[in-house]
Amino acid sequence: MPMPWTYRHASREWRAFLEDVKDGMNLISDNMAYTAVDGVFQCYRKRVTAAEGLGFASVLPSVPRAIFVAGWQPMDPPLPFGPRADLVAEVKALRLHHNLTPDNAIEATAAALRRQILPADWARAMADLPPQARAFWDVPGVPDENLRPRII
Repeated sequence: MPMPWTYRHASREWRAFLEDVKDGMNLISDNMAYTAVDGVFQCYRKRVTAAEGLGFASVLPSVPRAIFVAGWQPMDPPLPFGPRADLVAEVKALRLHHNLTPDNAIEATAAALRRQILPADWARAMADLPPQARAFWDVPGVPDENLRPRII
């Protein structure tokens, strides 16, 4: 079997993802974008089971996948999703004194991920999740053609 594309081109894929995140959140640095994505991933994984989280992570590009699982304590019981505003506040609370994450961090991260993942793979990952876990990754108002992978 050949090496998976995401491993062979991890740096290129990561740069494209990070640029999409920065553009989507109007951030100027890689560090700002990383903190926002890390906050989004931590917020999400606190609310899914290990099986759900690993199923989701299995379709992520290699570097975001590593960030998603880094430091995760999957034995903790999942928290409820709650209102979007509360989730955004949690994302913004990560490394509070170094966090310039905007209110659209969840949607911008979702859009950047969708630009890296084949639609069939994304659909498969979403199909295995409960409704609130799927809804977390919704990108309202963005046409599907703007959420297609740019690197395949």
